[in-house]
Amino acid sequence: MPKGQPSVVPDDGLTTRQRRNRPLVVVHTGIGKGKSTAAFGLALRAWNQGWPIGVFQFVKSAKWKVGEENALRVLGASGEGGTVDWHKMGEGWSWVQRDSQMDNEEKAREGWEQVKRDLAAETYRLYVLDEFAYPMHWGWVDTDEVVSVLRERPGNQHVVITGRNAPEKLVEAADLVTDMSKVKHPMDAGQKGQRGIEW
Repeated sequence: MPKGQPSVVPDDGLTTRQRRNRPLVVVHTGIGKGKSTAAFGLALRAWNQGWPIGVFQFVKSAKWKVGEENALRVLGASGEGGTVDWHKMGEGWSWVQRDSQMDNEEKAREGWEQVKRDLAAETYRLYVLDEFAYPMHWGWVDTDEVVSVLRERPGNQHVVITGRNAPEKLVEAADLVTDMSKVKHPMDAGQKGQRGIEW
């Protein structure tokens, strides 16, 4: 187990153990590749600890077959680690055509309402809100409400939010923020996504 020493010990009245086990809000944002992949890596760790996991995919098509979904569903059903529930909130989306997104906007709102219900019920120990930064960035879901709900969530529930353009208020409220920056990408040389790498 790593024995890293924090540079500052806050005067918050918590013991070292209480502070170490405090539930986190994690944000993976930026224009680089790997935001969702990193979140699903955390889900693997949570599964290994026996935690119940809820994955909520916002705006991505319900028809997309992502490899992480299949792998985590198989692991969740194996009885060896935690359980995994996978929720898809959308029929696909486009970088260009925003006019056709009204259905996705409604589904994103419905998805957030479900997340709120699950947080209140302490349904999961880890929540992966994949691409949830987009509904906040586009104004589909109110960022102030998200921050408030996450701040007041009961129990010991960790939440990971992915997506470009994470709102500044979310970034400020989060405990751990990683900004993925692109140095180089195969698409820069005209290469499209491929099996086993992008999905």
